[in-house]
Amino acid sequence: MDNDQYRAVLEAAQRHARVWLGSVAEQPIRPEQDADGILSMLDRDLPDDGLDAVAVVDELAAVSAPGLMAMGSPRFYGFVIGGTYPAALGADWLVSAWDQNTGSRQPTPATAAVEETAARWILDLLGLPRESGVGFVTGGTSANLTCLLAARDAVIRASGHDPVRGLQHAPVIRFLAGEAVHTSMVLAGRMAGLGAPQTVGADDQGRIDVDGLARALAQGEGQAIVALQAGDVHSGAFDDFAAAVTVAHDAGAWVHVDGAFGLWAAATPRLAHLVRGLAEADSWATDAHKTLNVPYDCGVAIVRDDAAMTAALGAHAAYLPAVEEIPDPYDRVPELSRRARGVPVWAALRSLGRRGVIGLVEGLADAAAGLADGFRRIPGLEVLNDVVFTQVCLAAPDDAATAALGQWLRAEGTVWASSSRWQGRTVVRFAVSNRGTDAEAVRRTVDAVARGARALGITHDAG
Repeated sequence: MDNDQYRAVLEAAQRHARVWLGSVAEQPIRPEQDADGILSMLDRDLPDDGLDAVAVVDELAAVSAPGLMAMGSPRFYGFVIGGTYPAALGADWLVSAWDQNTGSRQPTPATAAVEETAARWILDLLGLPRESGVGFVTGGTSANLTCLLAARDAVIRASGHDPVRGLQHAPVIRFLAGEAVHTSMVLAGRMAGLGAPQTVGADDQGRIDVDGLARALAQGEGQAIVALQAGDVHSGAFDDFAAAVTVAHDAGAWVHVDGAFGLWAAATPRLAHLVRGLAEADSWATDAHKTLNVPYDCGVAIVRDDAAMTAALGAHAAYLPAVEEIPDPYDRVPELSRRARGVPVWAALRSLGRRGVIGLVEGLADAAAGLADGFRRIPGLEVLNDVVFTQVCLAAPDDAATAALGQWLRAEGTVWASSSRWQGRTVVRFAVSNRGTDAEAVRRTVDAVARGARALGITHDAG
């Protein structure tokens, strides 16, 4: 082990990281160079001889710099991506340095214990059953997949079949969701062998049609899995969990909640009305790099019946440590080897405390409300959704003008927001996920949108 080399390369990485972090809030958000441009600087044959480790880090930073998106900016609103708390970033660096394969409690007791503590805190904050199993996976899609694997095997077992024999020997499982189901949920269903969900309708904000769900469950036969949403990706709307869970459970269905960013509304009493009945579901998924603002990758899969989770995902082999009374980390995720990704979650929660988490979630919701209020004062622009959490969908009088506004904003660089289609219209979607999106960031965002609207002739207001 060359300690001097490790010290030098970590100092180099820290130097480049500090430059990036020091500029990310004020630099243009858009990358200066596209992927092909970066590739043109990298695309050469692998040299016969290697390069000094510090030179490698320096080269990586120099080549990558023009192709980096300032996703950590408080005015980045694309793709529902949060920033990073300092404690979480520091913990993530330690995770890489420790290099612990956190699959089993026996060989990696420190990181396993930290993750178990983070899991207990999450259940407590979100008001979920304390006996639930919690697995730390790569992101929201993998969290949904993990929960669907547990659900799939549980309903197969409930129908009197052995899931070990595979889907080809099991009865058909019905997979139901609202019309506004997120693509992450659709993909997870396909990977779990359930196929794309049968959609049962939704209201104009994307909330599942509970009556439609009841009809679909009554008309079909066999076991069912129902996917609900905590936070629609466009409107931020939450399904009526109290009603939908009751309807699903009355039909014997397993209920899963995709709460990639919205599950954290359960952490604050002010927003608890959005998630009434959520704790009665059977599984939940979230993505800590969104609302909680930890680095990639930190998805969280939660299953009420821990035994069902470990039965579906548990690993067994002669070379693995003997099964203890408490399941190992790899018994709750679809992988054996992995980094200790729950450690940055612990660090974020430890640095925030309960009041800090409440302040974070409410602050994001307040910033979204501030954006909506500011946008409504710009002539010619319209906020299309009911702003109940962290999403704002903005539109001009026609689709062409809306598309042009989105392009103008992303090219100008002060703001980055996604263009999308929602309820038959082109929209510019602002997803507030960064802890740094404060009143000043809101003011600058509204100002940029107003300038864009004037530059494009959407409004001729001189103010």
